[in-house]
Amino acid sequence: MARLLIHVEGQTEEGFVNELLRSHLVSKGYHSVDARIVGNGRLRERRGGIRAWPSAKKDIIHHLREDRDCIATTMVDYYGLPLTWPGRARSKSLGTIKEKALCVQDAVRDDLVKEMGNSFDSDRFVPFIVMHEFEGLLFSDCAAFSRGLGRPDLEVSLRKIRDHFATPEEINDPPATAPSKRIEALVPGYQKPFLGVLAVLEIGLARIRKECSHFNGWPELLESRAG
Repeated sequence: MARLLIHVEGQTEEGFVNELLRSHLVSKGYHSVDARIVGNGRLRERRGGIRAWPSAKKDIIHHLREDRDCIATTMVDYYGLPLTWPGRARSKSLGTIKEKALCVQDAVRDDLVKEMGNSFDSDRFVPFIVMHEFEGLLFSDCAAFSRGLGRPDLEVSLRKIRDHFATPEEINDPPATAPSKRIEALVPGYQKPFLGVLAVLEIGLARIRKECSHFNGWPELLESRAG
């Protein structure tokens, strides 16, 4: 039974793993599933956000070498991802969210595998980029999202945002219209780590997987490597 280490961007993603994803993946055969904030985020002056790739890669490689039986993966947002991450600059010119995500994920995997050397089993590293931001996933069920926020009166407003896009993952990237910015406009003082986790627990993993095809490919791949 494999051990899975999920390198996450911040406390919201950490809560998502610990409160929702862990139990699902353990039920699929993992011995343990643990979240680690990339770059020791609790010690950073600015909470949230992701560090430059060389720093993040150093953390991931350290854990892969420290525990040679573990599988490592990432859960970081495309929105705000530094251009130092492989493939991030090139992805800006691509059209679909799938193309953008795969451009970064493939480049990140190739760079880390090269650093690990020829003897490294590349199946032990599964990079995943959230499109475009964790909050986008919350639009998978606007009624449940509004209940999770403790604001059922916002269901209609949330649905209006969702209905402008083919999928929740396409809610876009510019700083003024990213998913979290849209939520903050409706919920002043939106506390991402607390309210985001409450909302995702209300929505549930199955609903997110149904509505977000790129996201769904991630647990599918992890499940296939649990044995």
